[in-house]
Amino acid sequence: MAPDYPERHGIDLPVARRIASPLLWLIRDKRRAEPDAAEWTRMGLALLKGDPLADRVVDYFSQVGHREGWGEMEIAAQGRWHELAPDSAVRTLFSHCTHAPGWVDEDAMARGAKVVARSGKTGMRILRDFGLMAGYQASAINQTLVKTGALEKGAQRRVAETTKWWMDCTAEGGLTPGAAGFNTTLRVRVIHAMVRERLRQREDWDAHYLGLPVNQLDMQVTWLAFSVMFLLGQRVLGVPVTQSEAADDMALWRYIGWLMGVDESLLCGSEQEGRVALYRNLLSQAQADGTSIQLARALMDEPLQRYYGDFQWLRSHWDKQVHLSIIRLFIGSEGMRALGLPGWVVPWYPMVFTPCNFLAQSVIRLFPGGRDWLARRGRRAQEEMLTILFGSARPDIIQLAEH
Repeated sequence: MAPDYPERHGIDLPVARRIASPLLWLIRDKRRAEPDAAEWTRMGLALLKGDPLADRVVDYFSQVGHREGWGEMEIAAQGRWHELAPDSAVRTLFSHCTHAPGWVDEDAMARGAKVVARSGKTGMRILRDFGLMAGYQASAINQTLVKTGALEKGAQRRVAETTKWWMDCTAEGGLTPGAAGFNTTLRVRVIHAMVRERLRQREDWDAHYLGLPVNQLDMQVTWLAFSVMFLLGQRVLGVPVTQSEAADDMALWRYIGWLMGVDESLLCGSEQEGRVALYRNLLSQAQADGTSIQLARALMDEPLQRYYGDFQWLRSHWDKQVHLSIIRLFIGSEGMRALGLPGWVVPWYPMVFTPCNFLAQSVIRLFPGGRDWLARRGRRAQEEMLTILFGSARPDIIQLAEH
């Protein structure tokens, strides 16, 4: 009897295998990369699994009312979760997340945050172009974005909000209970559960094909974009990352993934494990369709809606072309066609920028305090970019009233 998992699981396997194949060059044990029957079934069933703790919060909100529920979230975010009623699902969520797993290494996470800071503006480009844009080729995941109005809200807003969350999480002490990164992550986790419940009840949600909205396997590939793909992208664009630095970054993102509600069995303790998980996950994903083109074209024009101030037209159009050239490097001509992006684009920016970036960073790292200087400089560049993304608006993560 065939396993009862969603039809989308491995539906485009030949194409998916071709797209994922470059990862095999980076995996030491290539035989281990191929999922066996038991692992393939486990992955398929993960498409049917949500986030029990956050899902219970949504059920609780339906009982006490959303205004009361979000009020409890604010109380808990102040570190006062123990003041809530014993049967409060909000209290249960915050109590669970306040007590970190035994594998959490605070020192490694602090070093991992510096790895993120050293990436500077390049790191932000990697997440946008390699993580987000390339990820639009996974058409089944796109259904959640399209049905929740991602196109109407605008790609620029989504990039800005995601960047703010990323910077909150990677700030010094940002993941301490009560800090911005910790609170924002739990807030987004609950919103994901609300989206999951809302879409699950819609008549046009094809659960037989898609599985559960915002399911565990899709959450894992998003987590892998922020961790494994981010590390790979840095090296490709000339930011040196040693094995120990990669291990620190993985330690940081393993904890963030746990806070976000990704099942521990899907989180990886090393970059090599993450590459294997990414390869396997990509084999599962359905490939590009019309939603991919819709989302990709909207994201292509996102730089034109940023707030540069002086030389607005020139800087916005320049950044649009820079992003397109980086995307071309990461997804190739086949990926550009699949996403409906201009076919004439060549990776001119990485060809010029990568050698210069690698030389400059490598030399500076040799000096005493060089890595710390690069981290401070990179963080300032990220903060400046956040201002460009939000303009005069207060940087914030998803208005609660909309949900």
